Amino acid sequence: MIEPLSTALIWVAVGAALWALVLVLLNRPLPLDRRDGQLYLGLLGLLELGLLGQAVAGFVKLAGAEHEVAGLSFAGYLLGALLILPVAVFWSLAERTRWGTAVLVVGALVVPVMIVRLDQIWTAAGRG
Repeated sequence: MIEPLSTALIWVAVGAALWALVLVLLNRPLPLDRRDGQLYLGLLGLLELGLLGQAVAGFVKLAGAEHEVAGLSFAGYLLGALLILPVAVFWSLAERTRWGTAVLVVGALVVPVMIVRLDQIWTAAGRG
């Protein structure tokens, strides 16, 4: 995978999770009418664009892979990482309590786990 992109995505996702955790601790839903809520959604949009770039790069690398890769698992993690944030945002906007915001915490924390797993699938295949 593209190491600098993966690292940046992990840190942005962790930052987004921490931001949402502060909202949970303050017992607030995502404030769409305030600038900080709009900035948060912008951050998630930027993260989603990065995940889209990673997915495109991942599929290109998968198509040209010179070593055996568990292609179905790899593709599943690429696509799964793309779906996590939109589902979490939709859920959070539908559930306007602190628990809806907690879904954003979980969704943002799942993204780094999936990125690390993508790297594990890619590098494990290269060793075998």
